[in-house]
Amino acid sequence: MFKINLNKNTILLGIAALGIIVTGALIYINQNPNQFPFLNFGMSNDAIAKKSLDYLNTTVLAGQAQASLVGVSEESGLVKIKIKVGTSEYDSYATKDGKLLFPQAFNLEPATSQQGNQNNQNAAVQTCETLPKTDKPQLEAYVVSRCPYGLQMQRMMADAIKNIPDLANYVKVRYIGSVSGNTITSMHGEAEAKENLRQICIRDEQASKYWGYISCQMKASGTEASCEKSTGVNSAKLNSCISDPNKGVTYAKEDFDLAAKYNVSGSPTLVLDGNEVAEFDSSNQPIFGGRASDEIRAIICCGSTNQPSFCSTKLNTAEAATSFSAAYGSSDSSANANSGTNCASAQ
Repeated sequence: MFKINLNKNTILLGIAALGIIVTGALIYINQNPNQFPFLNFGMSNDAIAKKSLDYLNTTVLAGQAQASLVGVSEESGLVKIKIKVGTSEYDSYATKDGKLLFPQAFNLEPATSQQGNQNNQNAAVQTCETLPKTDKPQLEAYVVSRCPYGLQMQRMMADAIKNIPDLANYVKVRYIGSVSGNTITSMHGEAEAKENLRQICIRDEQASKYWGYISCQMKASGTEASCEKSTGVNSAKLNSCISDPNKGVTYAKEDFDLAAKYNVSGSPTLVLDGNEVAEFDSSNQPIFGGRASDEIRAIICCGSTNQPSFCSTKLNTAEAATSFSAAYGSSDSSANANSGTNCASAQ
């Protein structure tokens, strides 16, 4: 019989070696869970995705929209969950224990030259302080001409420019739609598509008449011809633009291509220097003042490296009326809830 002589140091060394082996094995298993499915006692990625989706639909979206699952994968030690809301897709992330959800992640790696100035897949909730700033910011409002909320945005912008004419150098209205052959289409049908094209042609070929025409025609439906006349629009030049595909349709396609680039699907959508701007936070509280003309001034000033002189001028903070209206505001508060409502593309 062999006699094993173990002293205290031998025992301690053995315990330490065993600890190192066990720790290494646990690290390897954690990094390669698919090779040891029988040791994986946590939630599956699919279960985490379902739990996250349920939370987003019931708590974050709260019935305002419905998110659906596109796919599940792993990235940077997290569960990557791709979801779809309406026509837009978003990436969310969750911890592998299914306890924490990150609806949005910020890439801390430097952008490569190939990435360029890519648009955010969704409008990150930002404050005045965190809004990206440039020397001369350009705010684009993507609308369709017969959307009640698109008209509301145009009314806000027209009122802002009426009171601060210099704002016209910082803003531009663009339109949402598509081109089929030499004809443009829009979410609310042929009449809207025709008016979109009329406004695009005035904007690009008779720019000095654009805001006058917009301010006139938004007062009542069916006033296009009279508004052309009263605001001095050259109707012959306008009709030439509308009928020539190398003019009107070409101008419209530029708008539509940009709308597609920025994943714009609702009217109105605000884009500041290539980045979509959220008007309201997740609790539906206005970030820059709500749907009033002062919101336009506020966003421009928040996006400016050097504050223009008009930033000290407060504009109308009352909510602009939706749809056609002879007045800036509406006495019907229920029709103008202070929210980020817009017209979405037909599904």
